[in-house]
Amino acid sequence: MESLFWLGALVVFGVAEAVTVGLTSVWFALGALGALTVAALGGGLWLQITVFIALSALSMILLRPLAKKYLTPGYRPTNADRVIGAIGIVTEEINNLKATGLVSVFGQIWTARSEQDIVIPPGVKVKILRIEGVKIFVEMA
Repeated sequence: MESLFWLGALVVFGVAEAVTVGLTSVWFALGALGALTVAALGGGLWLQITVFIALSALSMILLRPLAKKYLTPGYRPTNADRVIGAIGIVTEEINNLKATGLVSVFGQIWTARSEQDIVIPPGVKVKILRIEGVKIFVEMA
């Protein structure tokens, strides 16, 4: 009967990991697998629970950093990053409240927002501070 419980727990944790894909419950699935093995070998309930807790904790502590390192995609700079620090010209008034603003930099037009929340009129030179999505954040140069 205990083997069925641990098998059910293993399936539930495995499905939860497959659904979330965030390295959240795989550790408990490993613990449930260990407890299932102990139950199949005739170990007592207290030993099954101890193995479940110990394996879950150990796998999380020891394997999580490695898994995150190799499974988490790293930051890859793109050509868009070259505009950071560059000087551009405002082509449409930058007004954060109206959600308007365009800047020309290196011949490309970017949607822009003011870092200091000020209105910047067309024709003014601005320095690009950062990129968030497809918007650049600028300050007057």
